[in-house]
Amino acid sequence: MDSRTGKAIRLGRILRPETGRAVVVAASHGVMSGPPSGLKTRSEIDTVFAQLRGADGVMVSPGMIPLVENTFIGRDRPGFVLHLDWKNHARSIYTPGKDGRSEGVLAQLAEISEVAASGIDAVMTYMYLGQKDTALEQAEIVRNTRIVRECERHGIAVIIEPRSALEGVDPDALSAKVMSMYCRIAADIGADLVKALWPGSVEDFAAVTSTCYTPVLLAGGAGGEDPRSTLQLAADAMQAGAKGVMFGRRIFRAQQPASVLRALNAVVHENQSVEQASRLLEQ
Repeated sequence: MDSRTGKAIRLGRILRPETGRAVVVAASHGVMSGPPSGLKTRSEIDTVFAQLRGADGVMVSPGMIPLVENTFIGRDRPGFVLHLDWKNHARSIYTPGKDGRSEGVLAQLAEISEVAASGIDAVMTYMYLGQKDTALEQAEIVRNTRIVRECERHGIAVIIEPRSALEGVDPDALSAKVMSMYCRIAADIGADLVKALWPGSVEDFAAVTSTCYTPVLLAGGAGGEDPRSTLQLAADAMQAGAKGVMFGRRIFRAQQPASVLRALNAVVHENQSVEQASRLLEQ
């Protein structure tokens, strides 16, 4: 037997075999920045997770698992994704470092053997590059490589979200040139999926996806008040060559997360236009 079979099975629970695409809900923000709007209380968590059946995957933090494990138990359920990292980059409260800024540090929240025992399909880890302290960049490469190799042994899929440590400081941090560099590094380390921010245009994102042979999922960023803008962003990503989206606030902050998921599935998996998919928001 081969652990590659286990990874293929697990990855197939996230990327639909029929389309090779995915709509993943990132619902793990609290471990980095405290309670997010839409998931602040246990009641809100229960309400939102009851509407996530239509997702291809849902990402949670380790501590959330006992609260939401029923989301993943049974047939025709979302793939189980674990947010493996804590980080303090760009945190708005108690931002560490001199003058409220630092190059940030990260910590792994679970051992991969524990991840495998929990039935998790994929883990997501950050990979920050471009620090002024080159030892920090080296540590990120070593850390991500170790995680990828451990997951290979256990047959678990890996999503890497590469980022620039200079976001908010360097105007080129989200340029197609910089993003293409760090997304390709993530792929060459061995990521099964790469999660990437929106660089500002279809053309720039196409330059990123075309040079990253690993499937790219678009990160959603802030939003959720206007579902139509969420659909437009997803449609632009698909036009640019993405293999899906990994949205958090744009789904769990929506008034009807289930409706937004139906519409996103129509855009991502059925190639429907934003106008066509928008009709599903009213159902």
